[in-house]
Amino acid sequence: MQKGWLTGTFKGDRAIWGLVALFMVYSLLSVYSSSVGIAFKNYGGNTTYFLRSQFIMLILGLCIIIVVHYLPYRIYSAMAGILLIVAAALLVLTLLFGSRINEATRWLVIPGTGFHIQTSDIAKVALMLYIARTLSKYQNELGNFMLVTKYFMLPVAIICALIMPENLSTAMMIFMISIIIMYIGRVPFKFLLAYIGMAVVGVILFALVLTVVTKDNRVEVWKNRIENFFSAESNADDNYQTDQARIAISTGGLFGKAPGRSTQRNMLPQSNSDFIFAIIIEEYGLILGAFPLILAYMILLFRAITIAKKCETAFPAFLVLGLTVMIVVQAMLNMMVAVGLFPVTGQTLPMVSWGRTSVLVMSFSIGAILSVSRVVNARIRQEELNEDEISDEGEKIYEPAKT
Repeated sequence: MQKGWLTGTFKGDRAIWGLVALFMVYSLLSVYSSSVGIAFKNYGGNTTYFLRSQFIMLILGLCIIIVVHYLPYRIYSAMAGILLIVAAALLVLTLLFGSRINEATRWLVIPGTGFHIQTSDIAKVALMLYIARTLSKYQNELGNFMLVTKYFMLPVAIICALIMPENLSTAMMIFMISIIIMYIGRVPFKFLLAYIGMAVVGVILFALVLTVVTKDNRVEVWKNRIENFFSAESNADDNYQTDQARIAISTGGLFGKAPGRSTQRNMLPQSNSDFIFAIIIEEYGLILGAFPLILAYMILLFRAITIAKKCETAFPAFLVLGLTVMIVVQAMLNMMVAVGLFPVTGQTLPMVSWGRTSVLVMSFSIGAILSVSRVVNARIRQEELNEDEISDEGEKIYEPAKT
């Protein structure tokens, strides 16, 4: 009975459902451990503040996954254009009226709730839906540079330009993911090279304009992060977070210090979000911390490719690949920052780091992937049943009627 209820409720790719459960377990354990000190200091000794917050978000996220994976995936194609317009409007509102946290204006506050939403998270998912729909619509016209520029790169450029002033790393990540998906969708490589060149020139010009117009901007932050990353000398102020993350990883070793025994969690300002991967390695080591998580994201990518190959039409295949590449690229960037292979970006570890908008948006993405998987699995089962019926018909032996 229990098995029937589980299979009846959680449809689609079972491996992905297993990964969701794994991410949630890692999330609750690591968020609680990494945030005990921060919660005690900032919330009147309430050490479970972030744990309760994350637990609620994960439960809401699970509900979103369940609801979304029951919806027909065609609805995302129909809504893609509207969602992109809404996302762009939210980004404009964020620039004009956003809440400033950690020296960056990236959040909108929902009136009357105090709930902050990071609008760039919503925008990147909306853009993935739009690109998937547009790729499927213009599959036979991708050799037209003007068409690709108008229907693909112009929306990408607008979204990235609205995000870039306060969140360059997210804008660059979204642009990179968009290029990857368009490459998978068979947009000519020479077009993509041209767009990359335009983007580089655009970022440089934008930075120069900001520097001339005002001194109160993010250009110095971008510059310092890049200089600090390539600098041979460690600066106590600028490299503080990455230095503490490296200490956490090096002291964790193969097997870790054991859950709850992190010492660097009290030294890292973003230990429960941007640098949670370092805390996981410190407590669980490479064997039980780093490798399982890296493998989990790789399995997610592999399962997405498998699902995409089984799709009969282009849109669901591009939808699955776009959303999965978005999740995996963000995860890899977070991990690379933690181990010192990439400048600080502020990207969270999907479905693991503490967060609100991030958890809910990633849950929607996984739900959409499972929606495609559910439809694909149902179609394959029906085809197998039809084949069995045909086979049974062929094996029937008809006896002559008795006289």
